[in-house]
Amino acid sequence: MVKLWRCEICGDPYVGSNPPDNCPFCGAHKKYIKEAKNAKVSFDVKLSHQDMKNVEHALEVEISNSTFYYCAANINDEPEGALLFKALSKIEMEHAAIWKKILNLSAVPAGSDSCHKKNKENLEESHQREIRAIEFYRKAAEETKNPRIKQIFEALVEVETDHLSLSEQRLKN
Repeated sequence: MVKLWRCEICGDPYVGSNPPDNCPFCGAHKKYIKEAKNAKVSFDVKLSHQDMKNVEHALEVEISNSTFYYCAANINDEPEGALLFKALSKIEMEHAAIWKKILNLSAVPAGSDSCHKKNKENLEESHQREIRAIEFYRKAAEETKNPRIKQIFEALVEVETDHLSLSEQRLKN
């Protein structure tokens, strides 16, 4: 039987017989995908001063990474690499949209990051970007006292760790 599911991290709906292993929009793990009627999703969050700084920085990180991946998808010298970077660009932009909702912004600001023509160089840079994002999100999750902000940062640590694993696999090949 087909059901309506909803990701508790990005809030986006999904139609299917079962919840996907990862949110098709933000990449959150299956544990965050609930039947829509049971999902607890809120972006109306009161931010402490430190949370505000961390959320604003998270938005910048995601815009930067999305823009980098979009560039890498469009000038990459390997077709499969281009597909990977296209998918990552969409996921990172969805992460930016999460922070946009938390910050109550009307739009996600544009990014201007550049990339490389060689797939290997883009993978190496991707690897470093994901490491930095994971470290920042872990620290931000530890610093917050807000359960919703903590939930989002922790979920994004898992997603960015998945991305890091992808870059590690591809760098070995």
